[in-house]
Amino acid sequence: MPVKTFRPLTPSTRYITIADFSDITKTKPEKSLVEIRKKTGGRNHYGRVTARGIGGGHKQKIRIVDFKRNKHGVEATVAAIEYDPLRSARLALLEYKDGEKRYIIAPVGVTVGRIISSGPTAPPEVGNSLPLKAIPVSTAIHNLELQPGRGGQMVRSAGGAATLMSRDQGYAQIRLPSGEIRKINEECYATIGQVGNTEHENIILGKAGRTRHRGHRGITRGMARNPVDHPNGGGQGKSKGGGGWQQLMSPWGKVAKGGKTRAKYKTSNRLIIVQRNGLPMKNK
Repeated sequence: MPVKTFRPLTPSTRYITIADFSDITKTKPEKSLVEIRKKTGGRNHYGRVTARGIGGGHKQKIRIVDFKRNKHGVEATVAAIEYDPLRSARLALLEYKDGEKRYIIAPVGVTVGRIISSGPTAPPEVGNSLPLKAIPVSTAIHNLELQPGRGGQMVRSAGGAATLMSRDQGYAQIRLPSGEIRKINEECYATIGQVGNTEHENIILGKAGRTRHRGHRGITRGMARNPVDHPNGGGQGKSKGGGGWQQLMSPWGKVAKGGKTRAKYKTSNRLIIVQRNGLPMKNK
């Protein structure tokens, strides 16, 4: 899927790039597989803002995606490739032989008319969902479960692909797109192939308005505020941290850059072999 560029006739079209949507074959979603998305504007049920930078945006509907792929042994035909406004990947609409329809994340190479199946006896072909114990080693996979039967939770964004490296003692070693290597129960399901819409990373919004269309509202930098409003506010002239050395923080004093976001001691640490920074995992 190539991206479209424009002649720089206006400041916004100078850098803007958009998807050409040539892979989309159906423009309206399946009515039985959508839900209304109610927007909150970042407010809770008291009407207080609890998440800043949220508001406005175009109306969107939630597509109900089948991440579990639990319809085993029943073949389905890809009826359409569709756009999903809430994710970077495309969706494939499946029509099963018994008449049921479901959405799945569309991998690279899956086109209209292709036959797809799932289950332990399904062939290891692109788009099919199998347990890790039935997938050949060094295969690219996506929509990966963390716990058997829970449904795919990892590697679901456009262009993403993990690699099955090896199997041992009931666990499979998976190299994730971040570079992390971790063990996952070999009973967990994964889908063969790489997630489609690989050119998504080349899209440039180009103007503030396109960000607003997505429901993101810009917020003032803490550095530009007064000391009473933000830990990084104030200072004589243009100061980085409120007039003296100070780490960049959120309004509530949490470190904004470089702070650890993962808890130091977690039970799942024992399943991580190599961290995404390339270092072996400690505190197992």
